[in-house]
Amino acid sequence: MLEIFPVYITPFEQERLIRVYLPKNYNKENKRYPVLYMHDGQNVFRDNDAIGGKSLELENYLDEIGLEVIVVGIDHSKDRKNEYCPWVSGEYSKKILGYTSSEGGKGTEYIDFIVNELKPFIDNKYLTLKDHTAMAGISLGGLISTFAACRYPHIFTKVAAISSAFYRNQEELEKLLRSSSLSSIEDFYLDCGTKEASGEDLISKEFVASNNSIYEHLREKISNVKFEIINDAEHNYFFFRERVPQILSFLVSANR
Repeated sequence: MLEIFPVYITPFEQERLIRVYLPKNYNKENKRYPVLYMHDGQNVFRDNDAIGGKSLELENYLDEIGLEVIVVGIDHSKDRKNEYCPWVSGEYSKKILGYTSSEGGKGTEYIDFIVNELKPFIDNKYLTLKDHTAMAGISLGGLISTFAACRYPHIFTKVAAISSAFYRNQEELEKLLRSSSLSSIEDFYLDCGTKEASGEDLISKEFVASNNSIYEHLREKISNVKFEIINDAEHNYFFFRERVPQILSFLVSANR
């Protein structure tokens, strides 16, 4: 069951669609559920809603396996790059972009909105386990999820960062990771493909190097960190979708 409704984002002074997946037995059982927050909400549940026509198809998958979790998808706006990057792009990003970008810098406001406005609303509206909260994202969604883990490690205790575009804020994120106390984070999953920039081998190698560097920082702070380098995987939803079972298994298994 999928509920879709607008929520006002105070720091951005705009409404945004929120998509909430509820387990099949949600209305039949008097129990509470862990919550997984995901970015790029229009690409999470249904192909018909997805930009480009391909999503993770999470609604069908969760219904099929009967996983008891509430998933909250937050749609992105045209300002996605600014909202998903806590800082303006740094020097490292030029290795992959090939130019200096001035985008980024609104990520803190975005994550604060989730914690201070959206999460209390979701916890009040639905039967949630308030202290069992995870976050997952793809590409820049992986970057902002990692930032959220650093800013609110006591809230987002399970995190998945898929094919993450860390390179946009590589220097600042590594600095934040070094200074953050992440002992309350239970599980952290990362992955990336060997062909993220299809046809551009040097950029693809740099993408892997970027992810590996973040992994090395995380494994110094968190006991259960998993990093998968997926052979021949490219940066698109055909490949992202294939990893859904593995990612959810990793995040949810720790709830048992």
